[in-house]
Amino acid sequence: MFKRIAPIVALSLLSGCTLLKGDEYHQATLAALHQSESNIANKIVNLELHISNQMDYIDSLEGKVSSLQNEMYELKDLANRPIIISEPSPSADSLATVNATQTIPRQDLVLGEIERVTIDSIKQSFDARIDTGAATSSLNAVDVEEFERNGKNWVRFHLTGDNSVKDDSNWIEAPILRYVRIRQATNEQTERRAVVELWVKLGPIHQKSQFTLADRSQMTHPILLGREFIRDIAVVDVSRQYIQTETKVK
Repeated sequence: MFKRIAPIVALSLLSGCTLLKGDEYHQATLAALHQSESNIANKIVNLELHISNQMDYIDSLEGKVSSLQNEMYELKDLANRPIIISEPSPSADSLATVNATQTIPRQDLVLGEIERVTIDSIKQSFDARIDTGAATSSLNAVDVEEFERNGKNWVRFHLTGDNSVKDDSNWIEAPILRYVRIRQATNEQTERRAVVELWVKLGPIHQKSQFTLADRSQMTHPILLGREFIRDIAVVDVSRQYIQTETKVK
């Protein structure tokens, strides 16, 4: 009896083991499939993100290409336009200056130690001392008032000398080019002075010159002309005066 039952029990046990192993294999297979699906899904997401970035980059490149094409068309249009060059007509003042500097050689133009100088802006003449020992020129400026015009520093003043009358008709106004520090030989302290540029006439000379605004009330002449004014234009004969006073500018 026992011999008959033993094989049956053994078969049952073997069948149970087979079922258990089959279930574990099935679970392992499902887990592997799920993991594979998850990996594939992650790869798809990454690919989609990469494609989206590539599309954005392509869009930006297309925009740049379009912009470059527009610039190229504008450059072509500009290249095909005729070039018009307009030259300003020379003013009478500038022509007089050119004529004075080109037609009169340096050795032929002699200035005396004292000459008569006309300031264009107020059309008045003053005595001027020609001083080759001074580098810059200066004016006897009084009633000096600094102000602002169009965002720049300007100055107005009267130029006194020869008993000239100071009124509203002879104010000189000019933009301030810069400031300089001046120290007198008898004083260690420095003085800050404005520098302006004015059109002046001296005989055949008609040019723009820079002047330092100074108090020359103690000086004999209201205007001092330094080396910068006469450089490459004239020579000075200190033994004579008013050599060019009667010379008229044409």
